[in-house]
Amino acid sequence: MTVTHRKRTANDAEKDIAEAGVKYHCDACSQNITDTVRIRCAICSDFDLCVSCFCNGTEIGKHKNWHDYRVMEQHSFPIFDTEWGADEELLLIEGAQTFGIGNWLDIADHVGSKTRDECEAHYLQVYVNSETWPLPDMHKKFDMDPEAQAARKRQRLAMRVNRVPAPVKAQKPMTSQPANHDISGYMPGRLEFETEYENEAEQVVKDMVFGEEDLAEEVDLKLMVLEIYNSKLNKRMERRKFVFERGFLDYKKNQSIEKKRSAKERDIINSVRVFAQIQTNDDYKKFVDGLLKEMHLRERIAELQEFRANGLTTLAAGQEYLREKASRQTSLRHLMSSSVSNDRRNARPPPSRSNMDDNSSPRGAVAAGKTAPLVRKPANPLNIQNAEGIHLLTVPEQALCSTLRIFPKSYMIIKEQLLKEHARLGGLKRRQARELIKIDVNKTGKIYDFFVEAGWIQNSDA
Repeated sequence: MTVTHRKRTANDAEKDIAEAGVKYHCDACSQNITDTVRIRCAICSDFDLCVSCFCNGTEIGKHKNWHDYRVMEQHSFPIFDTEWGADEELLLIEGAQTFGIGNWLDIADHVGSKTRDECEAHYLQVYVNSETWPLPDMHKKFDMDPEAQAARKRQRLAMRVNRVPAPVKAQKPMTSQPANHDISGYMPGRLEFETEYENEAEQVVKDMVFGEEDLAEEVDLKLMVLEIYNSKLNKRMERRKFVFERGFLDYKKNQSIEKKRSAKERDIINSVRVFAQIQTNDDYKKFVDGLLKEMHLRERIAELQEFRANGLTTLAAGQEYLREKASRQTSLRHLMSSSVSNDRRNARPPPSRSNMDDNSSPRGAVAAGKTAPLVRKPANPLNIQNAEGIHLLTVPEQALCSTLRIFPKSYMIIKEQLLKEHARLGGLKRRQARELIKIDVNKTGKIYDFFVEAGWIQNSDA
């Protein structure tokens, strides 16, 4: 086999620099030869062999073993730092160009032999804090014997091979939970709400102009309007501060706390929530904790009185009594449910309409030839005490949702759409509300009447 070496040119050096960070595999055995010496054919385009295949004289396709070749080796000598080789410097710069400065985790993965902190510290020390900024110090010299350089290269390659990749954080499964924007129209990026308190306050002062020809009475009137506007802004800021300080926007946290409370505790908290407006956050928490403690004490006293009434004198006997009581109640519920199911199975079917005469009909009190009006029984109120978003509704709104059998989340969406349409049009008719909300027209009408009575919507029908 004829071995010849052609002279390296500037284009070859530039090509080697451009190829830093590229993965190489032997075209014969497909072995990864990125971090070791490889043999590149000088005639065939993009053809590399490992040392073993080259020594065996492997020929593939158009490549012949007598072709000229070049020995390609990683540049492991240091140029700016003894712990960093020239090839690592090239990979660092290439990673910074590809992923951007600051994305050190991806840059470290690109370098391969350095950690995230090492890449960041080296870049800041060599390139950013350099005395010859914006260029690094190009006059450094390192005297390293070939054996030390080879040992260092083997160490670096071993580190690259044995490096443990960064653990991938497990992502939580996506859940359909309402965000702050969906519940209350809150925009976290702007620290504002879509519909603020006194949302139309700016309409009065937006066109106000003070001129030199204004009379004293006109100036006083304008100042009075500005004072009223400032008072509205102060109230708006107070309400916003109240919402932020009480943490009402932290939906998930509040929901987890609510789930841990019992039904009686939630009833007490909902009944005294109105007092939060006249108390500080700490005072209100102490007030609620005191009420809950009082409730627990009353329950414990009633439990002890029940023990005494049944002749129990020790706490151990009382606990045994409670367990037996719970067991008896469970058995009684099962017995009642089985009895009801048996009665339903044994019940006689109602007589057919063909066997019923006019006097035995369900409308027996109605004379022959006349029909009685069919009275529809109203549906039972919906229990929404444990529903999502119940804490965002006032007591009248909770009663409305329970009567109309609408969940709080759906009600908040309906409320948002109606108020937006009212703000856009300056008024809202009942017909427009029914066309906007595609639910039962009777429910929409009752919601519309509730908003009119509350002063949230101006009735345009009048």
